[in-house]
Amino acid sequence: MSVYYTLCFLAATAITIAFVNQYIMKIQTTIAITSGALIISILMLVLGKTTWPELELHAIATLETVDFGEFLLQGILGFLLFAGGLGINLPALKDQKWEISVLVTVGVLTSTLLVAGGLWLLTYAAAIPLPFIYCLLFGALISPTDPIAVLAIVKKLGAPEQIAIQIEGESLFNDGIGLVIFMTIFAVAFSGTDATFSSVAALFTHEAIGGIIFGALLGLMSHVMISATDDGSMELLMTLCIPTAGFALANVLGVSGALAMVVSGIMIGNWTRYTGFSEQSEKYLDQFWHLLDEFLNAILFLLIGLAMLLVEIHWQAWILMLCGIPLVLAARFISVALPYVGFRRFRGYNKFSVRILTWGGLRGGLSLAMALSIPAGVKLGSEGQIELRDLILMMTYAIVLFSIIVQGMTITPMINKAKAAEKAGFPIE
Repeated sequence: MSVYYTLCFLAATAITIAFVNQYIMKIQTTIAITSGALIISILMLVLGKTTWPELELHAIATLETVDFGEFLLQGILGFLLFAGGLGINLPALKDQKWEISVLVTVGVLTSTLLVAGGLWLLTYAAAIPLPFIYCLLFGALISPTDPIAVLAIVKKLGAPEQIAIQIEGESLFNDGIGLVIFMTIFAVAFSGTDATFSSVAALFTHEAIGGIIFGALLGLMSHVMISATDDGSMELLMTLCIPTAGFALANVLGVSGALAMVVSGIMIGNWTRYTGFSEQSEKYLDQFWHLLDEFLNAILFLLIGLAMLLVEIHWQAWILMLCGIPLVLAARFISVALPYVGFRRFRGYNKFSVRILTWGGLRGGLSLAMALSIPAGVKLGSEGQIELRDLILMMTYAIVLFSIIVQGMTITPMINKAKAAEKAGFPIE
């Protein structure tokens, strides 16, 4: 079956789960889709190990026709981040610029080091000693919060604006610094590259700063073109060129396409929306991108649930899977709480801010895509009984599922308490 046909059937499955969810579970759509796909995966594995072995083999072969990393990192990521940027309130983002800047740099670096150190100790306890460079690699891919998961779940719950803009802004921008850290450690681990200050600085400047500049130029060019026509359909079609040709060109140039999409999305959503669009296209801009965002998110979260079929489960790594979840949460809490000690010297914050930013720091498809990019063949253990790629993929998958299903389903009471505290007139501490 071709990739196109596979994606067609996956889309139909995701939409069917979402439809059924309206009448049965009635939970957040992306959580329902991930949970439904996970149940389907478990059923296929059980049937494959008992009465219907061909079913499991066929399901795995079909799923492997879609390269998850390629589909996300080189495909729909541009659409999802551009749509997220369109919904950002720029004045509110400027008001929180220092908090967001610290969280996406110092916060990610702190979390990466804490996760790496904790994992290094855990691997020795589990009798699967892991070199520290690989622990750093895992810390780099799991520390940045996933903008797709965050925007799909947390944003829709109506958190207080101060908290909402921090968690949205952080999730949209921190994948840039996280990807730079991951690529640097990846090069040291598998290519023998020396991690000098100059090489890291050059990589950061080219990827992150280059992506921001390219996104600004792309947004400016799109603004000029959209402002030059009064055809509503043409204006909407021009916005489609940004996450398609614009995202592809960013990747060709070697700059961060993710950051470019966020920057151009913010420009179109906060500037062109009010001065460049005709009345007709302005009316349909949000509806058009909301529908496209929902459709692509449905496919992505279904793939996350079905990815269980591709994960090789090793009993030796169970302790790392179980301990990895609290380790990542603890590192997230520390990396958020420490900056807030400084933040509170200059302004007040909702007393639930640190808790919501910690529990709402969801991981998703981006972490899985980075884990899948790790090359196979690196053996671990005294007898080489487990591969590095399998181990990291198992831990990443467990954390992603816990993040989306457990954290996503239980964060609502925290947000409700934060809203109640703000309404009661005691919003800060």
